[in-house]
Amino acid sequence: MHQYKAIILIGPTGSGKTPLGKLIERQGLWGRRCAHFDFGENLRQIAVTNNRPSFLTEQDMTVINDSLKTGALLENETFHIASGILKFSIQEKEINTGDILILDGLPRHVGQARNVDAILDIGMIVCLECSAKTVQRRIALNSGGDRADRIDDSLEEIKGKLEIFHERTVPLLDHYRAKGVKVEQITITVDITPEEIHQSLEGDHLF
Repeated sequence: MHQYKAIILIGPTGSGKTPLGKLIERQGLWGRRCAHFDFGENLRQIAVTNNRPSFLTEQDMTVINDSLKTGALLENETFHIASGILKFSIQEKEINTGDILILDGLPRHVGQARNVDAILDIGMIVCLECSAKTVQRRIALNSGGDRADRIDDSLEEIKGKLEIFHERTVPLLDHYRAKGVKVEQITITVDITPEEIHQSLEGDHLF
């Protein structure tokens, strides 16, 4: 699978990763077909369906449900869950070697990144920089249009997610900089649109 090119979207909850990923999937990037992989959305869909994918065990389902309930991240010993879902999604979306995979919610920490790096060719990191105050305001206003059905947006849950993000996910930036991967940092405001972010990315032709 290492022949597949990928861009990683990094940003705290509510920063607009999912709306941006979906827009890039619809419009492409740099003239290339793109496929959006939202790991959190995949986990939530698996948790509510009665048809467990064949590659997941009952124990895996327990890990998934606990992760969704507590916000805990998948660690190295349970990364097979993430890799299985990722590979299944690549097959389902019929991704070709000329396409770009937009990773959203994976990897979430350096341990996961090392596993992802062994699978995909990471070409760019797009970091959506968003303050805690802006996160809360964006979620309250549903600025990205993707929070209506979310049941994990209480102030306490948001606070917990932000703590995990800064402790575990932010170090990914140094991890990829050390590997020579370009990190594009974009300041997120309450009313910035996915279209505006997409337009700014179009000027950074990489592949």
